[in-house]
Amino acid sequence: MVVVLTIVSTLLLWLPFWLRIESLPGWGFDFSSGMETVFANFDGTNYLIIARSWYDGEYIRNNFSNPLPLEYYPAHLPLYPAIVSVFDLVMPGTWAMLVATLLGSVLATLAFFKLMKSVGIKNMGWLGVVFLLLPARWVVVKAVGSPEPWFIAFILMSLVYFREKKYWLAGLFGALAQLTKSPGILLFVGYGLYFLIEMWTRKKVEMRKILSAYPLLLMPLAALGLFYFYYLQTGDFWAYFNSGDNFHLFLPPFSIFAPKGQVWTGEFWLEEIIFIWLIYGLGVMKLWKKNLKELAVFSGVFFVSTLLVAHRDIARYILPIFPLVLIGWEEEMRKKEFKVILLLLVIPILLYSWNFMLNNTMAIDNWGQYL
Repeated sequence: MVVVLTIVSTLLLWLPFWLRIESLPGWGFDFSSGMETVFANFDGTNYLIIARSWYDGEYIRNNFSNPLPLEYYPAHLPLYPAIVSVFDLVMPGTWAMLVATLLGSVLATLAFFKLMKSVGIKNMGWLGVVFLLLPARWVVVKAVGSPEPWFIAFILMSLVYFREKKYWLAGLFGALAQLTKSPGILLFVGYGLYFLIEMWTRKKVEMRKILSAYPLLLMPLAALGLFYFYYLQTGDFWAYFNSGDNFHLFLPPFSIFAPKGQVWTGEFWLEEIIFIWLIYGLGVMKLWKKNLKELAVFSGVFFVSTLLVAHRDIARYILPIFPLVLIGWEEEMRKKEFKVILLLLVIPILLYSWNFMLNNTMAIDNWGQYL
């Protein structure tokens, strides 16, 4: 049911663009630019360019009019473009991009249910519905060209198998996460920290058991393989780190609130960031209190990393741990009061999503290059 709702809700977001509705009564949204607006949302077309060029600078320069510098493309990791390229064989590239995202959203939903079953949650359907609607930034991500759904699916599957001590599968899905987005390495950091905590608290943890987790090394090995792939494609082993204005991590923490010019953003309309960190931070602590230490440690590592991010879109950066935080907040999510408020918020979530999709776009001069 939730998988069907995942697909239907995405189609609903696309519908007014597909119909090119010129004015939405009461709110006045103009969808007359059509699906091109959805296709043009950041950073979808960048991934589509990679799916066509595989980081070949000359090919990009000769076939695309995108104004981004050529060295910027390695900031976008190759696994999602590889998936897009499969669908690109049988449909226009723009639709291949959206279908790839939609499939990732379905797999992320299934992975979330598998994780809920792993931790013993009963009546999983309602939490699945919450995961469908919250956070609103997730609703948008599922409807445009984006690697996040695949990234979240791989993280959740890795955690499932890590809890079951199936380290080869945990390492494999962790490696896939690493090849999808660079924060995938935090999964490996979280696993390492978990073992250190176990050694510290239990005192007599057998080293043999820790050494049996060596397949988790697939994750850093995947990162090294990625760098070598970049070397083959661009001639630069460190192409990811030389991709220009791609890194938004700053010391000291909370630099997102620093004056403009010192960091990437410097905006002052950022009060909601504090509430995001409050909700997620409490969720991490609730996971620890529930003795879901594997989930709590990784979520904690990821949460702390976002405190260093100086970028307006914290809501997207922190998305990968939302399904884990949702498990932490499970009891509150089941209360009648929460259900009433969530029902009330369905319409503003929809309006927020449309407003975001209408404005978060790249300028595309020639769509023929992407079809």
